[in-house]
Amino acid sequence: MVVQDKDEIENSSRRWWVLGVLVLSLLVVQLDTTVLGVAVQRLSQPRPDGLGLTQGELLWAINAYTLVMAGMLLTTGALADRLGRKRVLLGGLVLFAVASLWCAFSVTGPMLIAGRAVLGLAAALVTPTTLAIITQVFSKQERPRAIGIWSGGVGIAVAVGPLVGGLLLDHLWWDSIFLVNVPVVAVAIIAMAVIVPESRNPRPGRFDVPGVLLSLLGMALLVKGIIAGGDTGEWTSPQVWAVGSAGVLVLAVFVVWERRATAPLLPLDWFRSRTFSGSITVMTLAFFAMLGVTFTTAFYLLSLRRLSVLSTGLLLLPLALAQLTLSAWTPALARRFGARVTGTFGMLLLTSALLLFASLDTGTPLWVPGFALFLIGTGIAFIMPSASAAIMASVPKERAGSASATSNAFRQVGGALGTAVLGAVLTGVYRAQITDHLDALPAAVRDLAASSIQATQAVLESLGLQLPDASAISTASDQAFTVGFHTSSLIGAAIALLGAVLAALVLTPRGGPTHDDAPQPMADPAEADAP
Repeated sequence: MVVQDKDEIENSSRRWWVLGVLVLSLLVVQLDTTVLGVAVQRLSQPRPDGLGLTQGELLWAINAYTLVMAGMLLTTGALADRLGRKRVLLGGLVLFAVASLWCAFSVTGPMLIAGRAVLGLAAALVTPTTLAIITQVFSKQERPRAIGIWSGGVGIAVAVGPLVGGLLLDHLWWDSIFLVNVPVVAVAIIAMAVIVPESRNPRPGRFDVPGVLLSLLGMALLVKGIIAGGDTGEWTSPQVWAVGSAGVLVLAVFVVWERRATAPLLPLDWFRSRTFSGSITVMTLAFFAMLGVTFTTAFYLLSLRRLSVLSTGLLLLPLALAQLTLSAWTPALARRFGARVTGTFGMLLLTSALLLFASLDTGTPLWVPGFALFLIGTGIAFIMPSASAAIMASVPKERAGSASATSNAFRQVGGALGTAVLGAVLTGVYRAQITDHLDALPAAVRDLAASSIQATQAVLESLGLQLPDASAISTASDQAFTVGFHTSSLIGAAIALLGAVLAALVLTPRGGPTHDDAPQPMADPAEADAP
């Protein structure tokens, strides 16, 4: 079936149907991330109930997705500009369905991690392409609202994911959380083929293969060092600092390469724009704090408070509802008061929420973490749409795919580092606090029991009545986790506060420049009067 030309769609009601299909495509990608968040405890259980993943493997199962997605986003954005955005989006959805089946039929931790990496590649094909198509289909007057609704798609996934995951895990096997992707993808593919127009950049650039490899290797080494430090508790060992330092060195080489490359993966000249660089930095810090603390919060609810997966999903609902209901309207507030006000306010809400998490314990009423999650959702609703619109407004329209990819890449990098750092802090503090309380355990299982609260609980359950000190160890485990959770939440709050300071300093004030402060060498005169 032949769809309408994108210029015709821009002037008809058909553009809102296009937006609906794009949001559905984004939703299925984000759904996979949020579903896995409530499955961490189940996946750590021995087979057949789970896969018996260690804490480090759980972190890699999450970060394999985000790291590959972040590393490939810039390339896939350029690929979509060159080959056609609709074509790349359809290919990404097909690959996402195949990778979901791979994960569902995984029998080991490494197999699941590899499947999650392929899911990350598929997500990299989908996510920036949806935003690039929005930029092509909607006029600059309607674009902020469309981007706000697009951002709300993330809120829908955050809301639906934990609930769907809870229902599936309470009644079916763990692999059902991946199988649920397949029918949603099928609907998205059919709708995409019928409704969405094709578009591409008439002057695409070349691919920066060395840049892709350097960025992937650098981020993988850095995250590996961070996760290893939390897993072993030996931050001064060579396997931790040497690997992490190697990651930093490779990333430094990546920046040097990008400065000299004729067709760089990361357009460094874009960062001369105060609007672009400021919005990217604030968004990265926001997702560092948000995704890092929501990862640790899942363990707080599931392992410390002993809630069911479904109850945990319901408690995560305030975050989703706040983001979903507010994302479409916050761009109007940003236009009225300036991105500096809305961005700073959003980061301060994040800071407040994380400080609230740092006060939680086993006796805290459950409405308190629910309220903190609501504050996080509200903060992200203020930050993400206005920052995304500012980023897209500060670059030429024909580079929409690459700009969207850059924005998403930094967001994913922030989330991956937040999950790795705060997860490693939680694991490391827990190990340091609990080790002295495990002398009553058999020597063969002490190291395993010290690795995480769920491992301690599993060891105690397996020993049962054979261990008279089980109650004391269980209490010490709860206290050790609480200390680790508080520490990681305070670090997240410090990062969010830094983001608030930066937002107040660098984001566009009311009536400030957007297009005008974009890097001038990239401007295309032919696009000056484009809608």
